[in-house]
Amino acid sequence: MPKRAIDAIDRRLLAALQEDARLTVQQLAERAGLSPSPCARRVRLLEETGIIKGYVAVLDQVAVGLPVSVFASIKLERQREEELDRFAQAVARWPEVVDCYLMTGQRDYLLRIVVEDLEAYERFLKDKLTRLGGVASIESSFALGQVKRSNTLPIPHGAER
Repeated sequence: MPKRAIDAIDRRLLAALQEDARLTVQQLAERAGLSPSPCARRVRLLEETGIIKGYVAVLDQVAVGLPVSVFASIKLERQREEELDRFAQAVARWPEVVDCYLMTGQRDYLLRIVVEDLEAYERFLKDKLTRLGGVASIESSFALGQVKRSNTLPIPHGAER
């Protein structure tokens, strides 16, 4: 999809939807200063161009029985495209991995893994991560607490894009 300029109305729509994606078109239109039909068209265009990727329910990690967050720094044996792709494809299949970033610096990937307890992480490590070929080292850090977590992006208010 081609890139689309985001104007002030789009920013208001995006901010409102990030705050509450269950708003009706009428409510959204009121917040953006539009009538419902143009509002619905703009939202549809934001979806079609991929600016809005989807809608989800944000769950409480602890309440659903996954209180443990582990950050794993992964170093691969080689950083060739095939190895990077193979690692990324494997990680994409593992539901325990909720975030995965290709990194610069001494490590190649940073993963956030959520599990129910230490034993579950050990199983994940032994049954999945260490069995994946090409992994040179794994460094795990356990989160003691969460200071901030956000699903809201800071929509730029500067020049039109």
